[in-house]
Amino acid sequence: MTPPSSDPPFLLRTIAIPAYGPAVLYGVANGAILPVIALSARELGASVAMAGFIVSLIGIGSMVSNIPAALLTSRYGERRSMVGAALFSVLSLLLCIFSIHTWMLALGVFLVGMAASVFLLARQTYLIDAVPSHLRARALSTLGGTNRIGTFIGPFAGAAMIHYSGLDGGYWVAVAAMMGAGWIAHRAPDFGEANRSAQPQAKPRVVDIARSHGKVFLTLGLGILLVSALRASRQVVVPLWADHLGMTAAATSIVYGLVAAVDMSVFYPAGTVMDRHGRFWVALPSVLLMGLALVAISLTHDLTAFLVFSLVLGFANGISSGIVMTLGADASPKQGRTEFLGIWRLIADVGNSLGPVILSAITAVASLAAGVAAVGSLGLAAAAVFWRWLPRKPIRQRS
Repeated sequence: MTPPSSDPPFLLRTIAIPAYGPAVLYGVANGAILPVIALSARELGASVAMAGFIVSLIGIGSMVSNIPAALLTSRYGERRSMVGAALFSVLSLLLCIFSIHTWMLALGVFLVGMAASVFLLARQTYLIDAVPSHLRARALSTLGGTNRIGTFIGPFAGAAMIHYSGLDGGYWVAVAAMMGAGWIAHRAPDFGEANRSAQPQAKPRVVDIARSHGKVFLTLGLGILLVSALRASRQVVVPLWADHLGMTAAATSIVYGLVAAVDMSVFYPAGTVMDRHGRFWVALPSVLLMGLALVAISLTHDLTAFLVFSLVLGFANGISSGIVMTLGADASPKQGRTEFLGIWRLIADVGNSLGPVILSAITAVASLAAGVAAVGSLGLAAAAVFWRWLPRKPIRQRS
């Protein structure tokens, strides 16, 4: 429903600091530590394989914590959950900084992932409470976009600090960013307080939410799993294919940076289209373009073609910014929303884990080109799911 005409129009900029400030700072923290975790593990004597596993513990910690994160957020509210998650993340990062053994670093990284699960879920539900439904896609697309901006800034901020203080500098940047995110969340208004007080005291169980919304999880949820697998794979494909073409590390970094720049530039227009015309008109083109771009990359043999299709890939991923959160918010019930979104995030995280595994497995038994083409086909499968089950109309026009 659109707001009554007598009410002043809602403007996203009125909640910019409390809603998006923590998202930018979380992105900075994430971007600052991701490049240095493997290097820290190697300094502590870990093998290359063990270092790679320790990096993956962020995703594993997030995945296994989605349901507990939903329970915590439902019990304590979005704002307090974000504050608590930020503080827990700071303690986990300090454990990483002062690690003297690989198991300490591994534990710290795993705990960072657990904190991220709570923080990201609480941040999403906080914004859903703060924004009217007719602006939801723009709000959540901007949320995804601001996080990407922070992730883009993070490595540069980390690199500057590393120059003066060694590898620990990346973690200290993350500590400062998460403290800032927690402080903003602490000072922010609690938009969900009225909704929580109006709801019954008895909270629905996660298993009941899973059962009553099973059809949504098995239909649109499948599309979200495929989208997440596609997105996670593309981050691996670009550097691997660049290496396959014999590009230098510097040239690969430039291509990756250009792709990221395109990715960050289109999130708000895409959110506007979703709000005005419906989620279908962005979700379907984005997964089709991502899938076709990956298939095209698997057929390239020169830098120019690779760059063009990589930029198309970045554009397609950019317009899909916030789509997982938006579709989850649309499908979630008012009572039991955090429990629903916890399951939704678990599905997305499973997809994030599966994508690179599929790429690696097919590359091992066939070739890199076959692996890239195979993950590209996930985009076509996601498009089929959205064509079948995603509504065409915007929320305000649905009965």
